[in-house]
Amino acid sequence: MSEPVTLRCRENGPLVVPGTVKVVDHLGNPFPIPAGKEVVALCRCGLSKNKPFCDGAHKGVFQGCDLAPAPQA
Repeated sequence: MSEPVTLRCRENGPLVVPGTVKVVDHLGNPFPIPAGKEVVALCRCGLSKNKPFCDGAHKGVFQGCDLAPAPQA
């Protein structure tokens, strides 16, 4: 079994997905992703004019400091 994909929540920013991914709409139609793109940033704030991708519109407006629970000792 392969390693799980890690989605990174950027502080006050997008979800960052590493590697080659395919992003589809609710009908299963793929969004174009430029060839050779090593990461994809997905909008969390809803302000992007390029949804579902982040265009940086969140800067100075969106606060999304999601933190995972601390590991149990």
